[in-house]
Amino acid sequence: MSEGNGLQGRLDRTGQPRRPGPPGSPNGHVRLSTEGLPAWLDPVARAAETVRPTQLSRFLPPESGAGRKSAVLVLFGEGTRGPELLLMERSGSLRSHAGQPSFPGGSLDPEDGDPLTDGPLRAALREAEEETGLDPRGVQIFGVLPKLFIPVSDFVVTPVLGWWRSPTPVGVVDPAETARVFTVPVSDLTDPDNRATTLHPSGHQGPAFLVESALVWGFTAGVIDRILHFAGWERPWDRTKQVPLDWRA
Repeated sequence: MSEGNGLQGRLDRTGQPRRPGPPGSPNGHVRLSTEGLPAWLDPVARAAETVRPTQLSRFLPPESGAGRKSAVLVLFGEGTRGPELLLMERSGSLRSHAGQPSFPGGSLDPEDGDPLTDGPLRAALREAEEETGLDPRGVQIFGVLPKLFIPVSDFVVTPVLGWWRSPTPVGVVDPAETARVFTVPVSDLTDPDNRATTLHPSGHQGPAFLVESALVWGFTAGVIDRILHFAGWERPWDRTKQVPLDWRA
């Protein structure tokens, strides 16, 4: 597409026009707000204000500032079975984290703005729209967790917390990137029967969730595990229950 045609930067990766930003966000600015959140989300919002990076993960961004800046949208909604989280399963053909359940998200683009201010918020909403088709105008950003690091892919990730104030239909937008989009009730995530510890051949262990015919592990499971813990939602579970991973994981 040539420059100067008035559409440069206003199309998503599928070639469709981008939707405008959330209401009350002039010039695409996205702001944090806890106003009007359901009471059950209050513990998550409070935890986001106080939790320290080392309380979330031992993998922290390099002090040099290196790493690929990215963001994910940790989106809470209200489903038929109560509070739920939006997840997606990545396409098996991707070079990085193929086939893994994850939060919607991806790398920051120049159009997202300042990576030190609202750039990660804009990136999380943009990527969620491109991957799941959700309307970002129905999402209220209420918190941001400390930046974390994924060594295997060199991503420095900002988890952005959202409340799905006005849900819209979601689904696979680009099969080359996404295999499926689904929601998981928080009650299933806190159910001890659905919890396990993954064991990688390298020796690394981490939390996992067996929900919606999926094994949620790695970075995504780690963030969910810490949110459940610091929100006071965690229930005692058998940490000796192990799920082995292979070298391709």
